[in-house]
Amino acid sequence: MILCDAGVLLCLVDRTQPQHKAYRNTVMRLAKPLVTTWSCLTEAMYLALHRGGWQMQKQLGQLLLDKLLVVYNIQESDFSRLLALMEQYCDRPMDLADATLVLVAEKTGYRQILTLDADFLFYRIQNQGSFDIIQG
Repeated sequence: MILCDAGVLLCLVDRTQPQHKAYRNTVMRLAKPLVTTWSCLTEAMYLALHRGGWQMQKQLGQLLLDKLLVVYNIQESDFSRLLALMEQYCDRPMDLADATLVLVAEKTGYRQILTLDADFLFYRIQNQGSFDIIQG
């Protein structure tokens, strides 16, 4: 399975984004569902509301309803690891959404990620190395 960051989620539904077509085409050829987290989805929904209103949020939600996207549930017991990751990468700095994707990669072994965030070039998956970033 392939992880998906908030920026790409927004890019998939926001036609004004320069990478919109490229990422739509890339996602069409990839195995689905894509995997994200509630933190990433919340971030993308917030941005969608402010860029395109309810209609853009609805398109984003439709990705879940159409089972093109699934949400990995972070557990309360994972929060200490999330804080440790944010501390480790505080010089970047790492936000909670990025930390959740690193955590999911550590727990599942999923290394492929759709992201516009160059920080994923620096983040490392504990005992598994770097991410394989899929370009749009």
